[in-house]
Amino acid sequence: MKILILSRNAALYSTQSLIKAAQRRKHEVYVIDHLLCNLIISGGKPQLFTGYDEMMGFDAVIPRIGASATQYGAAVIRQIENMGIFTTVKADALLKARDKLTCMQILSAEGIDVPKTGIAAGDSCTGVVYDQVTKDRAVIKLLSSTQGLGVILCDKKNQGQSIVEGFHRVGQDVLIQEFIEDAKGSDIRAFVVDGEIVGAMVRQALPGEFRSNIHRGATATIAKLSSEEQEIALRATKILGLSVAGVDILRSKRGPLVLEVNASPGLEGIEATTKVDIAGKIISFIEKNLNSSE
Repeated sequence: MKILILSRNAALYSTQSLIKAAQRRKHEVYVIDHLLCNLIISGGKPQLFTGYDEMMGFDAVIPRIGASATQYGAAVIRQIENMGIFTTVKADALLKARDKLTCMQILSAEGIDVPKTGIAAGDSCTGVVYDQVTKDRAVIKLLSSTQGLGVILCDKKNQGQSIVEGFHRVGQDVLIQEFIEDAKGSDIRAFVVDGEIVGAMVRQALPGEFRSNIHRGATATIAKLSSEEQEIALRATKILGLSVAGVDILRSKRGPLVLEVNASPGLEGIEATTKVDIAGKIISFIEKNLNSSE
């Protein structure tokens, strides 16, 4: 097979892990920056170029689309879909998962429990929304925050309002979300590939830190998921239309809560913690789908 990985940086751990997994299975693999892809839309013959070179002959694509390039990355994926090439992430699924508000709306409408979340129409509404969400601590987060960036914990309502107003001043909409103290600075990352949980870890934030991202210094251990946690992880990915995803779950007194679903989850933390070849699972997923379509 000839596999294309869309990635801004071929040296990143996740990209390298996928390259090695594909090469171990004797596949050709190429890495192209999706922001260097040019799209030609014409009369039923969609085309993709890098410079003057048309991208042809690929059997499958693995999109690794970061938060800073979501819209254009989704356009590239949609072009690939229109070209009839198999892709591990669909454009619409990426857009649904990447926008935290949209993701919360879709999941909660399907009965998946999430932390209570609100968004204010403007500064004058912030206090009202805050009161509807919580009477105490709250988490303020950007709609497309990633790796814990753009996520702030506030202890009081007036502090939260000031933070929201500050984001509004620079044209950013933010979510006001209840702080789940029961989680004690930890969450679960369940990694799903093709309807199966292939690895799971508990991430524990550093003392004094509430963000449990590995990039923020959190530690990770192998997680043993309850049947309920397994069910909501698989349901959340299916609802969003994702075949490869990282589902972040908080353990609370009222049961597991889906914090977010990552459509382009990193491999370094989960592979190092679980010792599972997650990249290999993704390549196997591609092989299975291409073989079944022949």
